[in-house]
Amino acid sequence: MSAAAEIANWRVYREFARIGFVNILAFRLRYYTGVLTYFLNVTVYYFIWKALYASDPHFAGFSFREIVTYVAVGWMIRSLYFNNIDQDMAQEVMEGKISMTLIKPVSVQWMFISQALGETVFRLGMLSLPVAAVLSLVFPVSPPASLAHGALFLLSLLGSVLLVSTLNFIVGACAIRLKSILGLLRAKFFVQELLSGLLVPMTLFPAPLQKLFAFLPFEHIGYTPMLIYLGKLNFPQVARALAVQALWVVMLATFGAWFWDRMSRKITIHGG
Repeated sequence: MSAAAEIANWRVYREFARIGFVNILAFRLRYYTGVLTYFLNVTVYYFIWKALYASDPHFAGFSFREIVTYVAVGWMIRSLYFNNIDQDMAQEVMEGKISMTLIKPVSVQWMFISQALGETVFRLGMLSLPVAAVLSLVFPVSPPASLAHGALFLLSLLGSVLLVSTLNFIVGACAIRLKSILGLLRAKFFVQELLSGLLVPMTLFPAPLQKLFAFLPFEHIGYTPMLIYLGKLNFPQVARALAVQALWVVMLATFGAWFWDRMSRKITIHGG
């Protein structure tokens, strides 16, 4: 493909990102209520951790202020990387709209990911930043360990968004053959919530499980960015963590493109 064609394609994907941003405007009320929902989640976790730290001030390898920051910023991260690529793909298959997607002269994978990135930009302004502002006013949330850690944290957030998007695309592609992926969606949700480090830090797992989970991509969704934010990793460790995160994105995107090609070779369309 020529350089001009590549540039033209990126312009198309930028347009898909704009469409994703505009489409989600119709649901902006949901994001106003989302600020309250995330605040309540952090409040519940705050009192749970406060009770646990009453007997051990360095429970799980974090100080109480660090764990409060971990929880608050962790939920802010979640509001940013969350997307519904898998559910949207499943709905298109069920409604027969996937046929129109298939005839577009673009990468289906990057079309969905571009739309998700547009939604991410919307969530940043309408949910993540308001959530961060509210939480920092109510709870003892610390700033990044340093300006450098803050910048590297933002870079890792981009990796988190791409990592979740590529994972969701692979799950969504399963809808072509499975038709209903409700059970798969639920399983993926609980595994991701637990192994991403959002619910509890990975240090609470037994050492053998920590080593096992290190070979999976999930901890690079939430746990790695949080360790960077808190300054728990030195700069060589940060560089390695970001490299591993980027490697997972490349591997999952590559596998997702191959998997979609295999799944979409034979497809039954329902609906109109």
